[in-house]
Amino acid sequence: MSSITIQKVKIEKEKGVVVLPILEYKKLLQQSIPTHYLYGKDAKKLDRLVAEGLKEYKAGKTIKAKSLREALKIYGRQGH
Repeated sequence: MSSITIQKVKIEKEKGVVVLPILEYKKLLQQSIPTHYLYGKDAKKLDRLVAEGLKEYKAGKTIKAKSLREALKIYGRQGH
């Protein structure tokens, strides 16, 4: 069996370490992310919304911000 050395300073800085088997980790990942499927009108509506957003992004009409609050402030200043 192989051994792993982890610096105590690193563990303290990260506030701990968790060691899990890969399969267990994958199960946890799958359980933590909800999966939603849209059908019919809802799916088409979302597809149009995404397409519109991509067009605006390519046209340079989007806002870069670190948070939603910052984006709303910038958006408000632009007179929208």
